[in-house]
Amino acid sequence: MRILVAPSGYKECLLAGEVAAAIAAGLARACPAAEVTCLPLVDGGEGFTRAMTAAGGGRLRAVRVTGPTGAPVEAVLGRVDDTAILEMASAGGLRLVPRDARDPLATTTRGVGELLRAALEGGARRILLGCGDSGTCDGGAGLAQALGFRLLDAEGQDLPPGGGALVALDRIETAGRDPRLAGVTVEVACNTRVKLCGPEGVSRGFGAQKGASLADIERLEAGLHRFAAVAARDLGAVGLLDLPGGGASGGLGAGLHAFLGAKLRPWAEVTLARLDLDRRIAGADLVLTAEGGLDGQSLRGKIPAEVARRARSLGVPVIALAGTLGEGAEALGLDARFASLRGPGSLEQAMARAAADLEACAEQVLRAVLVGRRMAQPARAAA
Repeated sequence: MRILVAPSGYKECLLAGEVAAAIAAGLARACPAAEVTCLPLVDGGEGFTRAMTAAGGGRLRAVRVTGPTGAPVEAVLGRVDDTAILEMASAGGLRLVPRDARDPLATTTRGVGELLRAALEGGARRILLGCGDSGTCDGGAGLAQALGFRLLDAEGQDLPPGGGALVALDRIETAGRDPRLAGVTVEVACNTRVKLCGPEGVSRGFGAQKGASLADIERLEAGLHRFAAVAARDLGAVGLLDLPGGGASGGLGAGLHAFLGAKLRPWAEVTLARLDLDRRIAGADLVLTAEGGLDGQSLRGKIPAEVARRARSLGVPVIALAGTLGEGAEALGLDARFASLRGPGSLEQAMARAAADLEACAEQVLRAVLVGRRMAQPARAAA
């Protein structure tokens, strides 16, 4: 049996490669003879830089930048020919924000701008940037400030870090913009289903998981509306509120488009073609995918939904494993879905044993598949 393991990561818990390794270990226990291929998948979030750089035969280097809380962090920058590859999560990701310090009113994308500046210093002519797994909601304000733009209030003072300050934005000055940006193209891999504002916008859709209260969400929403209006007037960036992907990574998608003229593309178009996913699915008898939680929101551009769609089109059965299953998971078009979490416990306990639970779940899933195959064989013979 040829099995393709094509999972996402478990947010703030396991990277996609770690998820794939745990699943593969469970499959090996159930059927040592199975031919298992691991293909950890990334959207624009954690792991994007490493996956895309490896796919292109490039090289990586560490860059020290300002993290989302203002403390320094070590981010990673990839290079393939004249293309620099970077991810928002490496410099401004939710994983970098301690749970007791989560405040999207204050967290910043400055480090993403510093990482991009390092790419310019290295002579890159093209930037490929992944958006996802962010811990910020500042519309790319911090990124812009790191690249020489000035975001000013009515008194001419520079805005402080964080999305909470955007409500005071009065004007954007571009005179100090890094001149090297003029000769660079920027392409962004992101979830293009997320808009900047509105009922399904970034603040209301993702603010709570970044630590925002209901009052914070309304302030963030108002700030992003203000940013869109000022950017249209001062940068000529019209239509940010309706821009597909504008809400990616706390509005960073809109900011990249407004400040840098970036082209926002669906992450699947960018990453899955480079990883040759369709060919690998077509060569498998069974596909296993995974994500930390599966529910109706997974339909909004998440990896398991995309894997399921492609597997269905190629006629290959697909099963998903998840830490938890929520309402709406049945709409993903999977042949089967299983929750890997074993027994009650705290979130910290569940995260600590996530790999072991996933390995055990994968083993039992394959054992069930093998039982089904054995039961089907006599039926076919009798027919």
